[in-house]
Amino acid sequence: MNSGQPLKINNYLPILLLFLLLQLCAAGAYAQVKDSIDIVNKDPEKILRKLDLKSITSNGFNFWQGEFSGHWAGVDFGFNMFVNEDYSGYDSEFMENDVFRSNTTCLNVVQQSIGLQKNRNTIGLVTGLGLHLQSYRLDDNTTIYKDDNGVIKPRELYYDDNQKSKLSIVSLAVPLLAEFQIPINHFDNRMYFSAGFVGSVRVHNHTKIKYKSVQKEKLKVSEDFAIHRFKYSVMVRAGYRWFNVFASYDLVPLFEAGKGPEITPFTFGVTLISF
Repeated sequence: MNSGQPLKINNYLPILLLFLLLQLCAAGAYAQVKDSIDIVNKDPEKILRKLDLKSITSNGFNFWQGEFSGHWAGVDFGFNMFVNEDYSGYDSEFMENDVFRSNTTCLNVVQQSIGLQKNRNTIGLVTGLGLHLQSYRLDDNTTIYKDDNGVIKPRELYYDDNQKSKLSIVSLAVPLLAEFQIPINHFDNRMYFSAGFVGSVRVHNHTKIKYKSVQKEKLKVSEDFAIHRFKYSVMVRAGYRWFNVFASYDLVPLFEAGKGPEITPFTFGVTLISF
């Protein structure tokens, strides 16, 4: 039994040598292929321009993948004030308003995002459509009216109790904003900043006086009040995750030239809900 064991090993020795030889040949061929370099006589800038980064990135790099998505659609809430006031020809600053009781609610229901980059999605244009509801809380006993010459004048009304006065404006707004986004936290979230113009068309406005004599009453007057039908504003927006703010400045005064005091609306606020 013991004398037969070496004979079996000797029988397999040629096979083992052949196997080792094949392994060495394969390793040499692989190293030769791996170390070989092909020289390409082409402009590297042209090669890089044709490189499709989307085809070689993995799912973790959202910075490169997906369509550009801006920030407009949602519900904004803000506060209104007047700047650059000029009451030449008037005895009082009757349009002075209570800022924190003068509000704007923006229902931005339509949004269209347009990416401006080929291989990234962090810069683009944003447009859409929104319904903007603005109110200006005036002095409690002061409202406005348009005289026979179409000029806005103040009117003082005194009732017994709980008098409130405001001017309300309803308009449709169309923005054109350029937006820049900065990916944060492995591209899961993005900080953004946008700026541009918003064109608006006024569809309705009215004054309202609330008072109490014997019971609560409302005195509502619908009139154009020489307010510009069309206006355009500068708007900026910025935010990160749930915190989003905006501000807008009208590039035309509230009233038509020569029809009322020269006052310019300014609005600032936050986004309550993003769509």
